[in-house]
Amino acid sequence: MSWLQLRLAAAREHAATLETTLEDAGALSVTLEDDGDEPVLEPAAGETPLWGALRVTGLFRADSDLAPLLERLRSLPGGGGARVEILEDKDWEREWMRHYRPMQFADRLWICPSWQSPPDPTAINLLLDPGLAFGTGTHATTALCLTALAGLIADGDRVVDFGCGSGILAIAAARLGATRVLAIDNDPQALRATEDNARRNAVADAVLAVCAPESYPRTDWRGSADVVVANILAGPLAVLRDELCDLLAPGGHLLLAGLLDTQADTLIGHYAPRLELRERGRREEWVCLEGRRDT
Repeated sequence: MSWLQLRLAAAREHAATLETTLEDAGALSVTLEDDGDEPVLEPAAGETPLWGALRVTGLFRADSDLAPLLERLRSLPGGGGARVEILEDKDWEREWMRHYRPMQFADRLWICPSWQSPPDPTAINLLLDPGLAFGTGTHATTALCLTALAGLIADGDRVVDFGCGSGILAIAAARLGATRVLAIDNDPQALRATEDNARRNAVADAVLAVCAPESYPRTDWRGSADVVVANILAGPLAVLRDELCDLLAPGGHLLLAGLLDTQADTLIGHYAPRLELRERGRREEWVCLEGRRDT
């Protein structure tokens, strides 16, 4: 089966009208994408950001008559220049799976999709498929954290993953030898993904606990974590400074990621009254910072 794909370039202020027009004309889906290489890295709380220049795409059934829609678009601001393409059907699941491969971090840690055999059966192999919650190991910030954890975690450690997403860092910590792991996230979808991925990787509930930020047992964890990792964004990392530092045991390590190299110095200065941070690793424009609480 084939499909019709209608695409047009538009400015941000016209996006809502164009999206509604495509939906009213029977579009099965409408997507908005960046059309100007303009990253949106850290939206404000409650904000749904859009790029200044957008690519609007509507997907229609092959037998759709799009002539009335094209006429309607020409009368709307930003609706000119629409083009229609035939989109040939594929086995999209297999097409997507073909491009996802096992990834190695440090010497002993691999992230493997469930449909492929681990390249090294003797290594620590985490089974993790791409999903809705953030964190499959493909992003530079996740890779930096995984590499750092592989070099820090010791048997019997207590670890906190603050902003756990898919649970990849928390699960890696458990498989690397941590016996108590606390995974925290404010997104219920992320908490469910972490629980599902923990079960898939045979991490017991007694080892990994999943909690929202307002409900984790602060008294039990305060001053007791050997490693605290937070792969979020620079703004939340600044806000969470005291909470993250308070979780550390004497000699404990703090790993911070999700920040650009241009944001590192500001965050280092912000943490200076509580903890001395240094650059642990760098990948592309992203950095991972590490600090160690004095004994």
